[in-house]
Amino acid sequence: MGSKKEEVRRKHIRLHMESTLTARDKVGVQDFVLLDAYTSESAFLDNLRKRFSQNLIYTYIGTLLVSVNPYQELGIYTLSQMELYEKVNFFELPPHLYAIADNAYRMMCSELNNHLILISGESGAGKTEASKKILQYFAMICPMTDSLQIARDRLLLSNPVLEAFGNAKTCRNDNSSRFGKYMDIQFDFQGIPVGGHIISYLIEKSRVVYHNQGERNFHIFYQLLEGGEEELLAYLGLERDPRLYKYLSQGHCAKESSINDKNDWKTISNAFSAIDFTERDLENLFGIIASVLHLGNICFGVNHQGCATIPVTHEIKWIAKLLGVPPSVLLEALTHRKIETQTEEVLCPLTLELSVFARDAMAKAVYGRTFTWLVNKINSSIVNKEFTKKTVIGLLDIYGFEVFDKNGFEQFCINYCNEKLQQLLIESTLKAEQAEYEMEGIEWEPIHYFNNKIICDLVEERHKGIISILDEECIRPGPATDLSFLEKLEEKVGKHAHFRTRRLAGPKGRKRIGLMEFQLFHYAGVVTYCTKGFLEKNNDILYRHLKEVLCTSKNSILKECFLVAELQNRRRSPTVGTQFKNSLNSLLEILISKEPSYIRCIKPNERKEPSRFDDFLVRHQIKYLGLMEHLRVRRAGFAYRRKYEHFLHRYKSLCPDTWPHWQGPPAEGVERLIKYIGYKSEDYKLGRTKIFIRFPRALFATEEAFEFRKHQLVAKIQATYRGCLERRVYVKKRQAAIKLETHWRGVLARKEMERRKWAVRIIRKFIKGFINRHRPLCPDNEEFVVFVRKKYILNLRYYIPTNVLDRNWLVPPGILENASYLLWKLCRRNLVRKYCRGITAERKALMQQKVVTSAIFGGKKEGYGKTLNQPFANSRLDEGDINPKVLQLISNEKIQYGIPVIKYDRKGFKARQRQLILTQKAAYVVKLTKIKQKIEYSTLKGVSTSNLSDGILVLHVSPEVNKQKGDAVLQCEHIFEAVTKLAMLVKKENIVNVVQGRLQFYISPGKEGTIVFKTGPEERIYKDKNGQLTVVSVRMKS
Repeated sequence: MGSKKEEVRRKHIRLHMESTLTARDKVGVQDFVLLDAYTSESAFLDNLRKRFSQNLIYTYIGTLLVSVNPYQELGIYTLSQMELYEKVNFFELPPHLYAIADNAYRMMCSELNNHLILISGESGAGKTEASKKILQYFAMICPMTDSLQIARDRLLLSNPVLEAFGNAKTCRNDNSSRFGKYMDIQFDFQGIPVGGHIISYLIEKSRVVYHNQGERNFHIFYQLLEGGEEELLAYLGLERDPRLYKYLSQGHCAKESSINDKNDWKTISNAFSAIDFTERDLENLFGIIASVLHLGNICFGVNHQGCATIPVTHEIKWIAKLLGVPPSVLLEALTHRKIETQTEEVLCPLTLELSVFARDAMAKAVYGRTFTWLVNKINSSIVNKEFTKKTVIGLLDIYGFEVFDKNGFEQFCINYCNEKLQQLLIESTLKAEQAEYEMEGIEWEPIHYFNNKIICDLVEERHKGIISILDEECIRPGPATDLSFLEKLEEKVGKHAHFRTRRLAGPKGRKRIGLMEFQLFHYAGVVTYCTKGFLEKNNDILYRHLKEVLCTSKNSILKECFLVAELQNRRRSPTVGTQFKNSLNSLLEILISKEPSYIRCIKPNERKEPSRFDDFLVRHQIKYLGLMEHLRVRRAGFAYRRKYEHFLHRYKSLCPDTWPHWQGPPAEGVERLIKYIGYKSEDYKLGRTKIFIRFPRALFATEEAFEFRKHQLVAKIQATYRGCLERRVYVKKRQAAIKLETHWRGVLARKEMERRKWAVRIIRKFIKGFINRHRPLCPDNEEFVVFVRKKYILNLRYYIPTNVLDRNWLVPPGILENASYLLWKLCRRNLVRKYCRGITAERKALMQQKVVTSAIFGGKKEGYGKTLNQPFANSRLDEGDINPKVLQLISNEKIQYGIPVIKYDRKGFKARQRQLILTQKAAYVVKLTKIKQKIEYSTLKGVSTSNLSDGILVLHVSPEVNKQKGDAVLQCEHIFEAVTKLAMLVKKENIVNVVQGRLQFYISPGKEGTIVFKTGPEERIYKDKNGQLTVVSVRMKS
């Protein structure tokens, strides 16, 4: 019995594991590890393209996430999506940014170690957006208290502030990070975010004074001008139009439709208040921003000695006011340079070029140091000052690899940084994997990859690297120029395989390299750098005289940025290149100390168009992001490894042999555990001290089973304890229920008895009322009679007649017969009244004709009943049917009725087509254009027709009238209509005679004819052998 239960339990665990491995992809595969042709770059690209076409922008390579920028809103970052990925194993749901964030957070909480999410990719690939989404996810899933809500909000709101001051629009990206940012999010032992710390790297100060065509300066300048209040702009001496400022108008795109500077200003204004900026801080900060714009608008002139002057001092006054320095001192510092000797200080006037250089240097220095102050201010607001132990999740959002048409010192530093990060990935992912496998005795298939350490050494090697050569040129005595720096490079590193200049290149390569340019063969491809400005930007010189002016500033921010102690230090400060190299090495030390998670961002096209996938561009990014090498490692090696002790300690509850305590060596315990779970031999390898799991899905399936097992154990403990508690409660409730039921049953029984008594009284009363229903109203039958009346009246509403022909009426009970008759009579009168009021004059006339017809033919002639529902026509002939000549002949009379007829001759009974036209005075028998016979109504003796269904009618005339030819024998289709019309026009009583069998008609004086009427199988009219007109009609069914 026990073995059966164990088998069921084991099967249940395996089913839970298999449920997480079900394929969920509709298009392509969601993990590149599952690609059959995993070594093919084309297959990799094809899978990425398929998923992108269906708006599936995320794909895994093991635990690495590849993200393709969709350049559109996809609705995949909602609160419901966050809740979907919270506390869910990594491969249980489709790939997502939230899965990476959730995995890092849960691992940090469970293992109490530091983690890192490293986001890399080209500019415009979506790195900044990815870091913002991760911060939003942490803000949603982390447990929160009221006291820590402020720290969380400050952490989130620091992002838009840093973006405003450190991001700008470039040709490739509307929100490009022009500085590197590393953020540590600090968590306490409960996983609650308690603070953070931000480190910035190499803010692109040169953008303050110059930017390329189609680009913009930092966002904050445009946001201030577009969204700032009128009072603030007036205080700062600024106008709203950014084209009025030289530092903002060089790219000719100051206003960009895709950027809403006004809304962004509102966002950072709210952020400033949340991050603890005082009114004084903001006043000084915006004063510095405005002073930079005023600096750019200073116009220099030249005096007769060739020295620089400032003819218009309007901008100088504003700068002096905003920075809190004397205007005359500032004017002097911008046009003169102070040279110190051992005995005295000498002021030397500057040329026009040097004055412009001094102005731009001051603008860059002020903005750069203010940005550093801003980062420190935010850090002081979000840092947690308690000395308890904290774990952190680092978030690195740093500029991507950049290749422009013209690449300068900034691109050189940025691409050097990307080389170092790629080196970190190579060392941590490839070399570390190989070394660990060899140490554990796991068989390893060597993978050939490009080791970019050779390029990093070319840039940073001490005394030999490009940065060291650049520093030497900056400090050496004598005139040092950008060209001399290039010559020095050719001399020192000219033989390096990854370096090339115009002089060192072959005949074909020289066409693509300028005189002042050199090329580096990066891991991402060849990049050409222009050395123009390298020395100036590396030195980042700010004349001592200007430093003295800034040190005396009354602006509290500048006081912190430019310290008086700096003037007393005579040592040369490190160059920009050396500072960047040192800070980058410090960053790498931080990154190496944490457990990394990687997100690789890819830009699908250069035009930022949705649904457009540029194969060439994406293939290039796949190469320089090292994705194919990473895939080969994941497919050839093992995605996860863990020490036996840790693995066994965590998952021992899944196997009855290892639960609750395993007494033997950990390696044997792990081996027995994985066999019980059902690992296949290809899913894992056992090393000397660790277990190696090939596929991450197998690990997460195990984690799923572990979560299920935890619920089982907790449920068992809870069930036992709850059972004890519930049993006690049950006994008390049972005793109380028995007592309640006893009393309640008594109450119900008494209620039922009362209800039955009431029913008996009612029934008795109605029986008595029914017996006495015919008696006059009295107490014995009153209620019954009232009930019967009410019921009859209520039911009568369903039997009310709807028209005068409706005979429907509800039969009344005997006591209501008289009332029912009165109601019926009232209803009939009302219906008749309604009907009469609804009859029109025309319809009344037709009805009168029908009355005459009824008087003439009712019960006398066959076929009359069938014509009752057929309305009479005004005429069967239109004016167009009557010949105009005939109309002219009878024009003095109004035609009342006309109908086509067949006239039978009086002698031979030959049938002829004629028209019968009735006027007010006479009846006309018309043949085409002639009037064949006119019968005045005064001479008309009568009209005869048979009692059968034929259409024969005879118009009898008086023989005394000489003009008449004799009686007219006619046949028409509408006999009832025609005879009625004629009778009403003649206005004589009993003019129509309905005969049976035969009739006599007048032919000529002393001569009469006979018409015989009879029935037969078919209708016929003919002259019989006796010379009589015989009319045969078909007998109609009654």
